[in-house]
Amino acid sequence: MRASPLLLVVSFLPLAAHAGETRCWFEGGVLVVPAEVMGLAGDYVLDTGAPHTLMAETQAQGAGFAEVALRGDIRLAGLALRDRPVQVVKLDSRLRPLPTPVAGVIGADVLVGRVLDVSFAPCRVALHEPGQAPPFAHAVTLPLVWREGRPVTAAAVADGRRAWAGDFVPATGSDTPVRLRDDLADAPGAVRHEALYPYGATRPRLRALSFAGDLFEDPASGLTAKAELDAAGEIGAPVLARYRLRFDFVRGELLLAHEKGPPDRSGGP
Repeated sequence: MRASPLLLVVSFLPLAAHAGETRCWFEGGVLVVPAEVMGLAGDYVLDTGAPHTLMAETQAQGAGFAEVALRGDIRLAGLALRDRPVQVVKLDSRLRPLPTPVAGVIGADVLVGRVLDVSFAPCRVALHEPGQAPPFAHAVTLPLVWREGRPVTAAAVADGRRAWAGDFVPATGSDTPVRLRDDLADAPGAVRHEALYPYGATRPRLRALSFAGDLFEDPASGLTAKAELDAAGEIGAPVLARYRLRFDFVRGELLLAHEKGPPDRSGGP
């Protein structure tokens, strides 16, 4: 049965890699990287749309951490990021769809003032300090600005009757192609409305998403709570995986180039 439409209302250690670069995995529709947080090495979701770095409560307890607010070092893609805040939270619902255990989420707070390169085919992540990023051949440049600890850029959506443009969070840790803030959209007739939210089972179809000059027709979608997002919505990893990406948080730019081949397990639109 076709899903209800969404209507607008308005591995522990990486394989051999260059310094500043690591392999990654595109699992369960999200980007996963090997990293070390507070001395705990493991696989972490790398989420440009998450304002904070998180450690799963079960992993923190197993490592002997009793506090919920920690500070310590984070090692990612060959860089050591010193004295970073880490929050301990329950992540069961978020991590359940992943086929292997994940220790937490690397958030946008460790990316501020740096340059992040992401390629999905093959999957590689590189993190550069200011002035150290190599040239990046790209086709499209979009402005990036920070809002409530998240980067946002422009996109547009349509439900077949109306189209609307706004600021969206490009989120490599979101497993849904596009999500809209719940005061801007709804899915009439949805049996369990709460299942429309992140990590829920219901994925209604939106008529179209326009992003970086490309049109994505009939993408799977969902809602996100207004209280949790000061933007129109999120563009998730299944859409972002169509590109090679440079998040240049120094210049405030998102650079995109089309991938030469399809990513593995994309969970695409």
